[in-house]
Amino acid sequence: MTAMNSAPDLAIRLRRAAFNHALAQGDLNAIGTLLAHDAMLVTGTDSAVLAGRKAQLLAWKREFAAQQRTIYVRRPERIVASTVEPIAMEHGVWTGTTGEQVTRGDYTAKWREVAGEWVVEAEIYLTLG
Repeated sequence: MTAMNSAPDLAIRLRRAAFNHALAQGDLNAIGTLLAHDAMLVTGTDSAVLAGRKAQLLAWKREFAAQQRTIYVRRPERIVASTVEPIAMEHGVWTGTTGEQVTRGDYTAKWREVAGEWVVEAEIYLTLG
């Protein structure tokens, strides 16, 4: 990794850690600051598409209100930053824990730097177990 690409790598890893923390705490406001206005999410099992920040926040609100809530954690394994645009791809693994049950899979997220902050533009998840 070049020195030029190490800054986005660290910034995105810190933003992902903040996203994981917000998910654990059920903090919709914090999640909102990490998503682009038109962020897209494709779920891992049924490939449902959540289009836009508002749709994602509504889905997270329902998830946080569930009787037995699933806690999701994303762990980045690799981040590739563009040298021509303020964009990057994050590749990693995710887990969802509900009590004793754990689901898991792979994910890819596209980030964009907007006004000095990295935000998620798109995420796609694959459920593996």
